[in-house]
Amino acid sequence: MDDATRAAALRRLEPFVGEWEAEARFSFTPEPIRGTVAFTWELGGQFLRQQTTVDHPAAPGTVALVSVAEEGDGHDYVQHYFDSRGVVRVYRMTLHDGEWTLLRDRADFTALPFAQRYSGTFGDDGRTIAGAWEQSHDGGATWEHDFAVTYRRLDRS
Repeated sequence: MDDATRAAALRRLEPFVGEWEAEARFSFTPEPIRGTVAFTWELGGQFLRQQTTVDHPAAPGTVALVSVAEEGDGHDYVQHYFDSRGVVRVYRMTLHDGEWTLLRDRADFTALPFAQRYSGTFGDDGRTIAGAWEQSHDGGATWEHDFAVTYRRLDRS
C-alpha cells in the first residue's frame, strides 16, 4: 500500500475520534449496561486506540488498536482487541459510507468456539453509531443476535 492510500485510510477513521457513551442491551438483564469509549490517535497517528470502560461485572473493559490493512482498497482495517478477562482477538474491520463492520471468523490468539461479527451505522449527524453483535456456531452459515450497542458522542457539538 502506498503512503497516500494509507494516509487516506487513516483520515477515514477520524469520525471515531473523541469520547462516546456506550449503551449495550443484553438478554440477561432488562437494564442497559452503560460505559464510556474513548477513541484516540496513537504512535504519531498511525493507529486508532479504542478504550472502553464499563462499570458492570458482566461486561469487560477493553482496549483495541486499529491499523490499516496492508491489502485492500483503503477501507479495510485490522482491530487488535484485548479485554479485562485476558481475551485477545483479531477482527477484520471495514469502514465504508458510514457502515462500520468487524468480523472474527478464524482462530487467532485464542480458539474460535464461535464466529463474531458487528455491524454499526453512523447517524447522519455523526453523533451516534447504532449496531449489534452477532455470533455463529456453525462457521458463519447462520447468525444469531448477541447484543445491541449504541454509541453517543459526548464531546463534539
